Amino acid sequence: MPQPAPKPITAAQILTQLRAQASPTNLQGMARFAIRTDRALGIPTDEVNKIARPHRKNHALALDLWNTNYREAQLVAILIADPAKLTGPQMDRWASQLDSWDVCDSCAIHLFRKSPLAWKKALVWSKRKPEFIRRLGFAMVATLAVHDKTKSDDVFEDWLPRIEAAARDPRNFVKKAVNWALRQIGKRNPNLRQSAIEVARRLSTDKDPTARWIANDALRELNRFSIEP
Repeated sequence: MPQPAPKPITAAQILTQLRAQASPTNLQGMARFAIRTDRALGIPTDEVNKIARPHRKNHALALDLWNTNYREAQLVAILIADPAKLTGPQMDRWASQLDSWDVCDSCAIHLFRKSPLAWKKALVWSKRKPEFIRRLGFAMVATLAVHDKTKSDDVFEDWLPRIEAAARDPRNFVKKAVNWALRQIGKRNPNLRQSAIEVARRLSTDKDPTARWIANDALRELNRFSIEP
């Protein structure tokens, strides 16, 4: 007789696996890097990846894991969600619940950039006021500058004035994402490098200290970064 199909794994079962790897010692180290620890278990990244690996593209499980509100469960959710099944409201809901830079950046790097809605959402989020939503918008641009090989220089040139306009936002996690986006656009090719350097030079003489910090940090990297034509 045929064997019955195994029951689908649940978010509660994944959470049990995660709790078995919890490390209070790692939580102390995470806090030193400004990662929120009140919802965290202190699990190393390689262990999170190991738990996620068998469940890739299990979108329903990803949604359930996100709703547990545990940091590591949300990181697993990011790794196993199916980008093709993401809807605009789902992406907006996750964005609105971000409260730690590491989960924010993981959303951009491992999931949202792969969605057909990636560029549209990056623009919308970059204009929003909440700190981590705005960070997500610029983190998306930084990540897409590396991974989206289909876009022309014009797309990235259009983002440079937006980056310049956002460079006076003094909030730590926003300014670092704006800086990140500027640097990654500049490292895409020689033409964009020159355009990014021009933006950074203008910002380097700005009265605003945040703008100058973003500019000088970007210039240090872009001036020593060589791109083969």
